[in-house]
Amino acid sequence: MEFQLDVYVGSDRPNPHVADICAFSMQRRASIPLRIRALRLDHLVDAKLYWRDVDPLASTEFTYSRFLTPALNGYAGLSMFCDNDFLWLADVKELLEGLETGKAVHCVKHDHRPTEETKMDGRKQTSYPRKNWSSLMIFDGTDERVRALTVEAANEGTGAFLHRLQWMPDEGIGGIPDSWNWLEGSMPKPAEGTPKAIHYTRGGPWYEDWQTADYANLWLAEKKAWEEAGSPSIEAADALPAS
Repeated sequence: MEFQLDVYVGSDRPNPHVADICAFSMQRRASIPLRIRALRLDHLVDAKLYWRDVDPLASTEFTYSRFLTPALNGYAGLSMFCDNDFLWLADVKELLEGLETGKAVHCVKHDHRPTEETKMDGRKQTSYPRKNWSSLMIFDGTDERVRALTVEAANEGTGAFLHRLQWMPDEGIGGIPDSWNWLEGSMPKPAEGTPKAIHYTRGGPWYEDWQTADYANLWLAEKKAWEEAGSPSIEAADALPAS
């Protein structure tokens, strides 16, 4: 049976098409089968998989639901989470082929210290250790250490415990080259070519007044291609696998 990567993309109700375009950009460059699902808060609440109180500091509806990824995948093999505001420009197979052996979770280990006080949608910008580490995570569900991310932990763990990856010993965290989570506005452009995945973490070209972001033209071109393909939407993740 051919390997399939299960991918979970965060989704915000104010801009659901952003997650769809993220998934579209990943899917059409992938040389391996992908099953991509959206973390839509209303579906997870209805399925009784999400019950956290609203966090006033949360900048998205998937701030915490991302940590349901291994459980939603039944702790079966590799699964990946990414924020909705990614534009994928390279084959995700290349990313998987570069993973370190013996690691339970992989991420780009950013030292991100934003200087702006707000994001482009007016939401408060926050700064904390290991910021953006959790914006792209690849989990090995067969590793017992990943099983610390239970449904209960995702709903009841503190922001620091979850986003700083305190549920995982440091030796279990593998690194990913930062070109796979290139932070627009915070990192220099590569000397040649483009990043492999652009992360519009401050806000992106889906906002009318944010059309001059780095590589905004690439996101807008992807949106046009998505529309020409019929504006496909990704299904929602709304149940745990049958045991």
